[in-house]
Amino acid sequence: MSLRAAGWIAWLAMLAGCSPSPPAASTAATPEPAAAVSATPPGEVDYSCRVDADCAVKDVGNCCGRYPACVNRDSPTFPERVAAECARTGMSGICGYPEISGCRCVEQRCAAVTGSDETH
Repeated sequence: MSLRAAGWIAWLAMLAGCSPSPPAASTAATPEPAAAVSATPPGEVDYSCRVDADCAVKDVGNCCGRYPACVNRDSPTFPERVAAECARTGMSGICGYPEISGCRCVEQRCAAVTGSDETH
């Protein structure tokens, strides 16, 4: 995968925010650890999870710089690639980001918990 394609994928993933993805089909009777379940290609951010503990807040970057998001705790992120793609294309973004107080696993995808979401 080219750096350009990886940058676009990371940028699109950032834009997708924490919207849920379709649940992954599983033929296994016993759930596997999140790292084994993930089918995320190398060079892409992994948002998959089985339980809340599979998720962590990490910087995924955007055209303004830092952008925290809930991703799989073992996933690498590529904010430098996002910044490079933004600079290369002259793209800018809407600056600012939510204050994330934690992460939850929602429909097998890491999702942000903000102050208004905390209703345990």
